[in-house]
Amino acid sequence: MNAEFVCQMEEVLDIYKRLYDPKRPIVCVDESSKQLTKEVRKSLPACLGQVLKYDTEYERNGTASIFMAFEPLQGQRFTKITERRTQVDWAIFIKDLVDNCYSEAEQIIFVMDNLNTHHKSSLYEAFEPAEAKRIADRFEIHYTPKHGSWLNMAEIELSHLNRQCLDRRIGERSEMAAEVEAWTNERNIKKIIADWQFTTTDARIKLRRLYPQI
Repeated sequence: MNAEFVCQMEEVLDIYKRLYDPKRPIVCVDESSKQLTKEVRKSLPACLGQVLKYDTEYERNGTASIFMAFEPLQGQRFTKITERRTQVDWAIFIKDLVDNCYSEAEQIIFVMDNLNTHHKSSLYEAFEPAEAKRIADRFEIHYTPKHGSWLNMAEIELSHLNRQCLDRRIGERSEMAAEVEAWTNERNIKKIIADWQFTTTDARIKLRRLYPQI
């Protein structure tokens, strides 16, 4: 298991060392879910010397899924809110990235975890074979190892999103979509890139316990 882990880890770390190439952009992809919770009673607004007050009781209103694509070298993010995160949802999100966000790219280099939906076969669940093949030919996938999701920079962006934008009750999917879009636009305008410093050399020193002993 350790050999498999370090093999996939070093593959991803080597990708992160590549220089920016608009024809072969590196894009990290991840998704998460959030419970939608509606207020039962109206909150009392904050005033001088007092904080916002809200009732501890709330009403569950389903869930929403957040798809995140993050291009670390350009500081660009693409987000989408869906009801679920099935194979079809993933395939539609990938098609949008391929055809709209990276239409000029020759080959997109995706980094993502090895979830059962994160495979080119999902495209065939959503589109006719010729269309699925056309989309699949435009990208390659490099998977983070199991229990190595910290290697996916899109997961880090989702963590920022949850802390900065979604750390409160949101009752409707449309409201969440508007909030996430605003957050995404603000981050993109600022072009907040990822300064990834961890390398294969670092891994072989700091994580040497994970490497098989020869």
